[in-house]
Formats: sequence, structure tokens, C-alpha cells
Amino acid sequence: MSKKLLLKDAHIEGIRYFETYRKQGGYEAVEKAFKMTPEEITEEVKTSGLRGRGGAGFPTGLKWSFLAKPEGVPRHLVVNADESEPGTFKDRYLMEFLPHLLIEGMIISSFALGAHDSYIYIRGEYAWITNILEEAIDEAKAAGFLGKNILNSGYDLEIYVHRGAGAYICGEETALLESLEGKRGNPRLKPPFPAVKGAWERPTVVNNVETIAAVVPIINITGAEYAKIGVGKSTGTKLISACGNINKPGVYEIDMTISVEEFIYSDDYCGGIPNGKKLKACIPGGSSVPIVPANLLLKTINGEDRIMNYESLADGGFATGTMMGSGGFIVLDEDQSVVEHTMTLARFYNHESCGQCTPCREGTGWMYRILKKILRGDGEMKDIDLLWDIQRKIEGNTICPLGDAAAWPVAAAIRHFRDEFEWYIDNPESQTRNYGMSNYADPIPTPEIQNIK
Repeated sequence: MSKKLLLKDAHIEGIRYFETYRKQGGYEAVEKAFKMTPEEITEEVKTSGLRGRGGAGFPTGLKWSFLAKPEGVPRHLVVNADESEPGTFKDRYLMEFLPHLLIEGMIISSFALGAHDSYIYIRGEYAWITNILEEAIDEAKAAGFLGKNILNSGYDLEIYVHRGAGAYICGEETALLESLEGKRGNPRLKPPFPAVKGAWERPTVVNNVETIAAVVPIINITGAEYAKIGVGKSTGTKLISACGNINKPGVYEIDMTISVEEFIYSDDYCGGIPNGKKLKACIPGGSSVPIVPANLLLKTINGEDRIMNYESLADGGFATGTMMGSGGFIVLDEDQSVVEHTMTLARFYNHESCGQCTPCREGTGWMYRILKKILRGDGEMKDIDLLWDIQRKIEGNTICPLGDAAAWPVAAAIRHFRDEFEWYIDNPESQTRNYGMSNYADPIPTPEIQNIK
């Protein structure tokens, strides 16, 4: 098992409450941070190599350093807790069971950024977690870790929780800021970037829940020690939401040095595929990242083990690789229909498009309708090329990444499983899903894994 930094205390009864969290060393990182300067905290985060855990993987310390600091203008930290990516639920786990870890990370981060009013923008459907967070904020304030003159440091901070209205588009940081201001959640044109003009046109940093929570162990163990965990530019630990055709779905903390094969088949993690089924494919980073067939998921094109980190998963580009994304790890066994899964995702992105950009507004609908046509037995071979052409015209032609998120699953499905699309078209009368695995997804034999440490 990999070293745990975020979930090490998750098993302790009552850890969501201040008193228990404090007994486990909670808020010691705040006390340590207040003996440092804001610049020193930012440098520790830079040294750690921490990358944004929401999907983009942008270096966190570098993002903080972009924050404009005009004299007399308030600055804000906004935590993106709008976890709406299908297949992703690790932020929910953190907020539900370790709310004080997030709050502690926010206090340190806000102090480093010079923010005195910080916000948690939470997914509207997480109503019960909103109550948990507000209770934890009240506890922290009563203990003197929020409010005026925290720990006699002269630093003031208030944290507010804002519930969204259930729009996936508000996971995009500028749409989130529009919604936070009480407007329709449409993405903004950039530049200016939020670091210059964000919430209420003030300098703002928007970071994911897991990213801000990771600041706590960075301060506790130092950025240099944090950087020793993992490999290359994939430092520290990463939370993975594992689901689909696996024996042990759940949230796992990995150190980004283990192989994809180990993660799927080890009893320490997913525990293999039920009923002895073969692995067909996986979407390793949430619904918006490219699906990868088994042979390319377990090995790179050079025959090396595919590792659970940013660089290895992306190896070879979208032709052979994918993305770490938000860590939503969705496993498909040999009986699953890639075409049907792709249609389900296309329906989701069509429904969640804000409609601001024509390629996304119209293109997502066209992809969904064509996939439905193929699945109901009315498809033609030219529909596959039409799908390819539509996704190509969406990608890179929208204000925000939702267009890309809708296009990539369709492109990857056609790229790796075109024969499956053709099977549906050639067999319009058949309703069975038991058509066998794609020629491009024959899995590399999986050896028995023992004695995983």
C-alpha cells in the first residue's frame, strides 16, 4: 500500500469533528504556517511539485504566483467543490469525512494568497455535505482558527459555502465565478484570467478540493519531502475514484508509482474484475478523458508498464494514451458496449452544454442523435465518419473545455473501437451485447499479483 497523506485518519471515528481532528494533529499546519511568510508558503508549495487535482494538472504554486496584488483591492480563494464529472467522487469523500482537512488547507492557502474572504463553491446535489462543512466552519471559528485575529496573528479570514444549482458547466472556473456572483453560469472569455479579474473582478485563485487539502501535509512534512513521493513531475499522492466492473469500488490514495495493472488487480486496490471477466477498456480520469483499450491501458507502445501518473497515462498522446484527469477510474469488462457507453456520455454533455458556443451547442446534440441512430439499428457506415468529423470541429473551438470533454470520448471510441461501431451497423436486427471484444482490445495476459506492499 502506498503512503497515505490525505486519508491517513479517515478511519478514525468522529474525525469529521474538530475535537477528534485536533487530537490527531489537526491545525498544527496552520500554527506552523503562521510562523512563515506568505511568500515562504508559496515557495513550499512550488517545491512540492503539487499539481491541480481537479483535472488540468497545472502546478499549484505557479498558479498562486500569478495572483495579481494591486494595492487596496481584496483577493479571494475559491475552492471548486462542484464535483460533477461522471465517475469522480473523491472530493465528496474528503468533504464528508474530513471537512477540517479542507478548512485547514484553506486557512493556510488564504494566508499565503492574502485573501480574507474565501469560498467553497459546492455542487448543488451535495446538500448534506453543505451542512457538514458549515458545521465544521463554525467549530473552527469557535476554536479561534477563523474570524478576527486568528491565533493572535493579526490575520482575519471568513469562509463561506455557496451551493450551485446542479450545472456541470460550473465546474469550469470562470462559469463557477459567474454563478458565485449570482449570474447564469456561463464561461467567460479569457484573458483576463481569474488571477487578474476573478470574483467581482478581483484577483482570485480557484483550486480543487483535493489540491487545497494537500497543502496541509506539504506544510507539515515540507515541500521537499512531499516531492520525494511519486515520480518525476507526478509528486505526492493522488486520490482515485474507482468504479465500474471491479470487485472493490471506492476512493483510493496512491503515490503515482504503481502500475495500472496493479491498481486494477491488486487486493489492496480494486481487487480485479468480477466473475473472472476479461478487461476490455478503461476511462482512467473521469468521463471527459479518452477511453483506452486493455492492451494500451496495461502497457505503453514501448512495452513498459503503464503507471498511474500524469506522464505515463498520457504517453503517446491521444493516439495511444489518455489523461489522469480528475482521477475518475471507470473499468469496463468484456461484456460492456463501448458504443452504448459513448452514447450515454454524449447525452450527458449535450444536456450540460450551456449553449454559448455553436460548435458545442449544436455538435453535442448531433453526436448524441447519431449514436442513438446507430444503437437502434438505423446506422450507416458513413455515420462513423460523420461522428469523427463533428467531434473534430468541436474540439478546440469553444470558450471552455466542455466542448473538448464531449469530443474526446467520441474520438477515442472510434479510434480504438471502430469495428464495434461497424458491428452495430452490420447487425441492425441483433439486440445482444455479446458481440465479443474489439480486435484492438485483446488484453495482455494478467499475471497473478502477490505480496503487494
